[in-house]
Amino acid sequence: MTTRSAIARWGLNSPPKRCDCCHMEWRDEGIILGTRRHGETSAILEVMTRAHGRHLGLVRGGRSRRMQPLLQAGNRVELTWRARLDEHLGLFHAEALDLNAARLFDSATAVFGLQTLAAHLRLLPERDPHARLYGALEIVLSHLDDAGAAAELLVRFELMLLDELGFGLDLSRCAATGKSEDLAYVSPKSGRAVSRSAGAPWQDRLLLLPAFLKRGSGLHGTGAEIDAAFRLTGFFLSRHVYEPRGMTEPEARAGFLSAFGRSTLPSGENAA
Repeated sequence: MTTRSAIARWGLNSPPKRCDCCHMEWRDEGIILGTRRHGETSAILEVMTRAHGRHLGLVRGGRSRRMQPLLQAGNRVELTWRARLDEHLGLFHAEALDLNAARLFDSATAVFGLQTLAAHLRLLPERDPHARLYGALEIVLSHLDDAGAAAELLVRFELMLLDELGFGLDLSRCAATGKSEDLAYVSPKSGRAVSRSAGAPWQDRLLLLPAFLKRGSGLHGTGAEIDAAFRLTGFFLSRHVYEPRGMTEPEARAGFLSAFGRSTLPSGENAA
């Protein structure tokens, strides 16, 4: 018997068989947002995927010791999803790409940041693709264990989220003068930037625009500027998203800001 005939006989070069009841299938990469138990041995996996948006699926044996390290929030995985019909929950098969969870769980800023990102992404309709947000999520995850970088990236993520939800802010030029120089405020009514001179008479009614958020500034934010940036995005998230949906700001967001604040304290004060 030749090698080729042996391979053919044993089916070693044949594609793996799959259940005939599964007619829908796609492959994509995704970042795990969370899991919840399903029955005694399985888990429902929630992921943000590059091409298929936020998606859920059943992982058989997902609660096993072998699978639990893989199915941790923050890990990037290669996914295969199968279902009989597109509207069904379906089955996930996941393989590791980047196991970020172990690195992130050592930092309070990273843990709260990851939880905040997951809460933000749950504001999106399930299975609605948002490739820009997925790319931004990858970048934020890679810096979550650096408190300063994480804070700047997370607030930019919130600006992008507002834009993806249809409530984007216009921080490019002054709403009153049309000029792009010396932008210092944001109108709470229009969500548009206002220059320092044009906003001076109403500065107590306007939101601060931190310099590092201006397009192309190349600046890093101070602790006070980062706090102001989160007040800015928080205001518009509350007005346009949380309040209309009868929701409140996720607790993880406040936890992230508290952990970030502690990280900026001198080492002696932080320890105290």
